[in-house]
Amino acid sequence: MQRLYDFIRSHPTGVDVFWALALLGMSVLWIGSTSPSLAPVAGYGVVAVLFSVVVALRRKAPERMLVLAVLLGVVQLLLDIAPFMADFAMLVVIFTVAAHDGPRWASRLALVGGLCAAPLSQVRWPLEGDVSVPGQVFFTVIMAVPFALAWVLGDSLRTRRAYFAQLEEKAARLEKEREAQAKVAVAAERARIARELHDVVAHNVSVMVVQADGAAYVMDSSPETAKQALETISATGRQALAEMRRLLGILRTGEHREAGEYVPQPDVEQIEELVEQVRSAGLTVDLAVEGTPRALPTGVGLTAYRIVQEALTNTRKHGGPDAGASVRLVYFDDGLGLLVEDDGRGAPQEMYEDGGADGRGHGLIGMRERVGMVGGTLDAGPRPGGGFRISALLPLKPAH
Repeated sequence: MQRLYDFIRSHPTGVDVFWALALLGMSVLWIGSTSPSLAPVAGYGVVAVLFSVVVALRRKAPERMLVLAVLLGVVQLLLDIAPFMADFAMLVVIFTVAAHDGPRWASRLALVGGLCAAPLSQVRWPLEGDVSVPGQVFFTVIMAVPFALAWVLGDSLRTRRAYFAQLEEKAARLEKEREAQAKVAVAAERARIARELHDVVAHNVSVMVVQADGAAYVMDSSPETAKQALETISATGRQALAEMRRLLGILRTGEHREAGEYVPQPDVEQIEELVEQVRSAGLTVDLAVEGTPRALPTGVGLTAYRIVQEALTNTRKHGGPDAGASVRLVYFDDGLGLLVEDDGRGAPQEMYEDGGADGRGHGLIGMRERVGMVGGTLDAGPRPGGGFRISALLPLKPAH
């Protein structure tokens, strides 16, 4: 059945030709079955053929077929060719023109012509017998209803098509705008990460310079101290090199930091201070640390801090007045696990779709970018029992 429907939609002219031939056949049968008093038969035949052409080409040239139908109606009036089966084509062409998104004059002509067809026909071929004037008016109105109904149905179909086309255009435009906003958010977050990593690397280089100056100063008087300074320089240099590798590929904006000192960015050691700040703001937060805390690469520590910061910020914004949150840090042998949960009402599910582009902020997009920079994984979404959960696994070694 679907294949037949698809075939009919892909061959509209063929379908119209089929119905035109069917109308012509029924008209010929009607002409042959009538009495000779309906002569001239040739006139009926020509009108039937031309009305069949109207039906066959109604979708290819609707305005021209409407004009042809009007002319055929005038010819019928002048040559005394009474209405017969072929006149059904008038209803078809009126519906087609009203449904077609063409010039408005054609639609108006179809409506006026259809409403005038019944009165003109009644005047030219009045009802036989003794029919009162109210009866004639009633019959005329009844005969005009199909023409009006054909136009109304066609115009409604045209309006519906235009409405759906407008909806599709709006959906496509919104989709493009959403993609553009997501790209802008990703670019902005990458630029922010680039600036922060730049600060981290600059801080490490500053430490290396200070240690090098100190080593040179105590080289002769305290070789052991100089050795420790050189070891610190080596470790700091490796860490700075790792951060620089993560920095490659990130496009920075034209925003540059003005002259001044670079300071190290926050890491997991400042998460406890962050939790205290959130608690002082009125949000109940539980902090748990599992495993053995140890020094982390600067990029990993910064990412962990920002994830917790963004998660708690979202809880304050969307969790409601009585929401509570929990932060859990787990030190593994080769990674750091983060789990931030809240029991608030949360934001609507739509606000977390497409990577978190909610129209008000791009927190989850930023989280994914940060986690991706250090080669980790992130899982975020509403909890089954209410609230929201964010879990991340950050490797302690740079991803190859």
